[in-house]
Amino acid sequence: MIRIGFYSGSFDPVTLGHADVMARASRFLDELVIGVGAHPGKTALFTPAERVAMLEAEIKGLGKKSGGKVRVVTFSGLAVDAAREAHATIIIRGLRDGTDLDYEARMAGMNAVMAGDVETVFLAAAPAVRHITATLVRQIAGLGGDVTPFVSAAVARRLSAKLAPARGRQT
Repeated sequence: MIRIGFYSGSFDPVTLGHADVMARASRFLDELVIGVGAHPGKTALFTPAERVAMLEAEIKGLGKKSGGKVRVVTFSGLAVDAAREAHATIIIRGLRDGTDLDYEARMAGMNAVMAGDVETVFLAAAPAVRHITATLVRQIAGLGGDVTPFVSAAVARRLSAKLAPARGRQT
């Protein structure tokens, strides 16, 4: 049986915390499908296509390193439906703290009712990246702060390029 996992998020932007979860999840899966949520009701800094491009750059070589396949897709509905569409039997969720656990456990319960054949697996964030959130990264970058401890150099450059025009208007 092929083990396919689905790891979803907004990835706006992809952080070192996301990269940690992807790398660790890919080690026990034959295929990891990374689902970029593209919800019209949410205002994202990066377009879905930009987020896919960032993720594809971040995961380059991950499949070879883990011995499995890694790919990126977009979705606009429920993550559990997107997981089933990807033929995943496992949903991967990263946990930073107890607040995440409370929320994710409720979501896992709801998903189990909607798709009993899809299991949720929680991965605790590594201590070095546990504090990172994409929201805080966007805020720091928007105020001109250094985000290099939280994202790859490539993502930091994309953030800088994306926010430079907005910072120029603020002065």
